[in-house]
Amino acid sequence: MAEARVSVDLDQFNCPICLDLLRDPISVNCGHSFCMSCIKTKWDQDDQRGVYSCPLCRENFTPRPVLGRNPMLAAMVEKLKKANVAEESLAGPGDVECDVCVWQKHKAVKTCLVCLASYCGTHFRLHNELNPGNKHKVIDAAGKLTDRVCLDHNKLKEVFCRTEQCLLCHECAMFHCKGHETSTVKRERSLRQLRLRIMQAQLHQRAQEMETRQNDLRKAIQSIKSSAKTLMDQSETTAHSA
Repeated sequence: MAEARVSVDLDQFNCPICLDLLRDPISVNCGHSFCMSCIKTKWDQDDQRGVYSCPLCRENFTPRPVLGRNPMLAAMVEKLKKANVAEESLAGPGDVECDVCVWQKHKAVKTCLVCLASYCGTHFRLHNELNPGNKHKVIDAAGKLTDRVCLDHNKLKEVFCRTEQCLLCHECAMFHCKGHETSTVKRERSLRQLRLRIMQAQLHQRAQEMETRQNDLRKAIQSIKSSAKTLMDQSETTAHSA
């Protein structure tokens, strides 16, 4: 019998507190699920009041419910995690890390220039749900945001001042670079990439010319050696004849 395959959104298995995939999941009396450590920390803070509530629906519980791991939910989350390993790879050296992941830092796929944060695939989908309408400017995952965003105006540095050789946002460029030669970062990058390709082509051409000259020189040396040997052979033949 063929195994049934059901498409499941991983976001349904995120803890509402840490926003990461459930770890040691427990289900409280109202039916909502959380990481055991997350809800324990939350309820430890409620000890003084003596009333314990669900962080999601705010239903109150008295006395404090006993937390028990949900083995069926834990097994399901584990299977989903294994099925999505390719999509959500852990961040390695040099990778941009997701700023939202708590337990294990996944590799970020997008960076929001409004939130000034980077997100893995799971948390980027959550970001889009919380901020519908494409109002936030998003780019491919980028590290060192402070180098790319103007801290004075909280805007992306999209202007390159050729006079001062620096990056600025549009507002800074209007005030500080009057009369300077400026360009967009995108245009400057394209020009530099073009110059680099031209330089690489020139270096490749020079390397080929040098290789051609070396081959010609080898042939000339070989020809001289061959001519010298011929002359020596002729001299020996003449000497023997005499």
